[in-house]
Amino acid sequence: MSEPVSDATPDPSPDLASEVPSDDSGAARRRRRAQFLRELNEAKALRERVKPRQARAARMRQQMRMRTFRW
Repeated sequence: MSEPVSDATPDPSPDLASEVPSDDSGAARRRRRAQFLRELNEAKALRERVKPRQARAARMRQQMRMRTFRW
């Protein structure tokens, strides 16, 4: 008789316990999100200074998308 063939991927269940959110991970997530948003705004400001014409065109496209959006 032959031995049963096991799957190539390991069982993901042991990793799920580390991904369960807790109260302190929520605070960490909010800190990471705030940091990300700060960096995003900084990158947008830099893009505005470096490429003003493309940044203005991007703003106009965004405004047009917002105007034509239907609720």
